[in-house]
Amino acid sequence: MDSDPKVLINPAGTEEIYKNLQFSQAVRAGNMVWVSGQVGIDKSGKAAEGIEDQARAAFANLNHVLSEAGASMEDIVEIVSYHTTMKGMGKFLKVKAEFITSDFPAWTAVGVTELVMPELLCEIRATAVIGSGKPKA
Repeated sequence: MDSDPKVLINPAGTEEIYKNLQFSQAVRAGNMVWVSGQVGIDKSGKAAEGIEDQARAAFANLNHVLSEAGASMEDIVEIVSYHTTMKGMGKFLKVKAEFITSDFPAWTAVGVTELVMPELLCEIRATAVIGSGKPKA
């Protein structure tokens, strides 16, 4: 049985994460892409303030990693989001709607007690199938 080799996706600026924490931002095999949890931090590692800004940064990071893998937000088939409080879900949904506007993927939202950095409020992981999204007109 032939299979496509897996390709590790680690955009520029994430080398230290790969080396020190020993995980890739995403892995692509064939037309499938599995994206590790993306959080609301900037390139310097500083967390954004508040759930809206963190969610926006996490979705932007997700978009960047997908792009590096040859996928787009339209190719996402599943999202799992982790939240340290569910009280900000309305704000999270507002930001999610900025990045995913139609043909909504499967989604599971999970409440957790904490994330990798104490100031983080949410984390988003995704699975995408390259080419499955509608072509842009």
